[in-house]
Amino acid sequence: MLELLTDPAVWVGLATLVVLEIVLGIDNLIFIAILAEKLPPHQRDRARVIGLSLALIMRLGLLSVISWLVTLTSPLFHVFGHPFSGRDLILLFGGLFLLFKATSELHERLEGVQHQATATVAYSSFSLVVAQIVVLDAVFSLDAVITAVGMVDQLPVMMAAVVISIGVMLLASKPLTRFVNAHPTVVVLCLSFLLMIGLSLVAEGLGFHLPKGYLYAAIGFSILIEFFNQLANRNAAKHEARLPLRQRTAERVLSLLGHRTTAQATQAATAGGGAEPDAPEPAFAAEERHMVGGVLRLAERNVRSIMTLRSNISWVDVDDDGAVNRRKLLAAPHGMYPVCQGSLDQVLGVARAKDLLGAIEERGRLEPNGYLRQPVFVPESMLVIDVIGVLRSAKGQLVLVNDEDGTLKGIVTPIDVLEAIAGEFPDEDEQLEIQPAGDGRWRVAGTADLHQLESTLGVDGLVQGSEAYSLAGYLLRVFGELPARGASTVHQGYAFTVDEVDPQRIKTVRIERLPEGGDDNG
Repeated sequence: MLELLTDPAVWVGLATLVVLEIVLGIDNLIFIAILAEKLPPHQRDRARVIGLSLALIMRLGLLSVISWLVTLTSPLFHVFGHPFSGRDLILLFGGLFLLFKATSELHERLEGVQHQATATVAYSSFSLVVAQIVVLDAVFSLDAVITAVGMVDQLPVMMAAVVISIGVMLLASKPLTRFVNAHPTVVVLCLSFLLMIGLSLVAEGLGFHLPKGYLYAAIGFSILIEFFNQLANRNAAKHEARLPLRQRTAERVLSLLGHRTTAQATQAATAGGGAEPDAPEPAFAAEERHMVGGVLRLAERNVRSIMTLRSNISWVDVDDDGAVNRRKLLAAPHGMYPVCQGSLDQVLGVARAKDLLGAIEERGRLEPNGYLRQPVFVPESMLVIDVIGVLRSAKGQLVLVNDEDGTLKGIVTPIDVLEAIAGEFPDEDEQLEIQPAGDGRWRVAGTADLHQLESTLGVDGLVQGSEAYSLAGYLLRVFGELPARGASTVHQGYAFTVDEVDPQRIKTVRIERLPEGGDDNG
C-alpha cells in the first residue's frame, strides 16, 4: 500500500480515472434525474441519493469480480496458434464494448441527439422507480468499470477512483450536470479517451502490450489543450461582454440576416481555402439587411450624424426684398423653411412655403406675423431615437439643431431619419452623395454619411465614436489636416482618393476596390 501512495504514476492514473468516471457517470446521473421526475417532489432527492449509492455498490462489486477474472491467465483455447485466457477475453470484449459505447455516444453528441424527460401527469411509486434505477445502474456501470480496468492495474486505485467520483456526483450533482451541458467539448474529449482506452484493451486482449505511460501522456496532453481552449473561449466571452449589449445584439441580428463585412468575408474565404461556389443565397436581400441595420443603429447615433448641415440649409430672410424671397422659394423644392432676420442665427420661426408665398403676394414682402410657427430646437448630442419623438410632436415641422453655445448647426426632418434607415432620398436639386462609377468604383461627396458608406462598401471601422460622421471628417482624421487633391489612403481593401478640394473643405472623393492583398493604411 505504501508503494502505491509513493508512486507518481498511480496518482496520475487516479486523477485521470476520477475525471473519466465522473464524465461517464453523467449519463447515469441524467437518467436517474429523469426517473426521479416521476416521483413526487419531496421524494426526488432521496431517490437520486439511493440511485447513486446503488451505482457505487454495483461498480465496486463489478470491479471485484472483473479484477479477479483478469487474473486468470491460464490459456483456455488457441486461435491460429495464439492462446486466449480468461483475462484476454475480458480485456478483448471489454475493449470492444468501450469502442461501441464511445462511438455510439459520439454519434449522438455530433448529431445533436439529447436525452430528454417526457412530461408525466401521474407520479410513479417509489419502489418501481428505484427498481428501474437499479437496472440502469447495472447498464451504466459496465463502461465505468471496464474503463477502470483499462486505465490502472491496482484494484485499490480503481475502487478509490469509483468512490471519489460517486462522492463528487452525490455532493455536486446539479452543478456538475450544468457544467457538462454547458461544455459539450469536454464530454466529446472524454468519449475520445474511451476510444483510446478501448483500443488499448483490444490490443492487450490480442497480446500486444501498450505501456500505460503512453496512454497517460496522450490524455494529459489532450486535457492541457482543452484547458487552453476553454480559457480562450472564456477570454473571448469576456471581451465580447465589454461591447455594449445593443451592439452585440445588432451584430448578431445582422449576422442572422446574412450580413458580412468585407473583412469577415475575406476571413471566411481564407479559412475555407477560397470562395464557396455552392454557398446558399442569403435569405434577406441586401436592401432588407441595410434597412434592418439602419434601424438597429438609430439608438447609438446622435442627431448630428443625420442632420442637414448649416451650409446646406435653405432659409429666407425677412429683411430681403419680397421678389428675392419669392425666387428662393420657387427655386427650392422644400415645403418648410426657417424664417430668420439678418442671419441664420436669428431664427424668428419656421413656416410652410405656401404661407410664405401667400404673405409675399399679399404684402409684397415678408413680415413677422401669424404665418410663423414656434421653432423647435434640440441639442446636437441628442440621440436619433429621441429625436423621432420630437418630430412626432412637431406635427410635420422641421427641427433646428443647436450646439452647446446656441449656434445653429443644422436641421432635421422626418426624411433625414428615413434616409438613416433606408438610404438617400435626394430632392430635385440634389444628387446622390454615393454614386456608383463602374465596377468596384464610386464617386462620393465629402458630406456623405459614414454609416451609409460602410453599408454600401461592406466595411467597418470608418465610424469611430463621435469623432466624424461624414467622409470628409473621416479623411481629416486620417490625414490630420486638409489633404491636397490626389491624396490617398486605404481602408479594408478600398482606396480613398481626394478628387475635389477647395481651401475650406473636401468636396468629392473617388473610392476604388483594390485587388486582393492591398495594404490597409486606414
